[in-house]
Amino acid sequence: MTSNSLKLFEAPKVADASRSIRHVFIRDLVLTCSIGVHVHEKSADQRVRINLDLAVDESGRPVDDNIKNVICYEKLAESVGDIIGRGHVNLVETLAENIATMCLIDKRVLSARVRVEKLDILEDAISVGVEIERINSEV
Repeated sequence: MTSNSLKLFEAPKVADASRSIRHVFIRDLVLTCSIGVHVHEKSADQRVRINLDLAVDESGRPVDDNIKNVICYEKLAESVGDIIGRGHVNLVETLAENIATMCLIDKRVLSARVRVEKLDILEDAISVGVEIERINSEV
């Protein structure tokens, strides 16, 4: 790939006034989840921490102090809970992809960065996990 072709896939910068992009985020959402490839992980839920960073197109639309005119972080958190509630997933990568896909359903969301961390896996580490960033291909 050339340096010019790399720019085609560059994610929008979050909170970019020059491009009318708002940064919507959720920090340190801790939920219990059925996740993991090992037998012991399939028999008990474990804690995961989820962080979301969304680049949202404002396009000059007024907020007008109306929740319908913004991305609602409460609904985002509920939707993450719904995804977790669907049942067991083997990989944090799968969970992150499912969450990113949910975030990008709203066409105002230009990109979604999702971090999923398992909190109780390695004794000597606070967490292990994955962070992905996905771009809305329909924008």
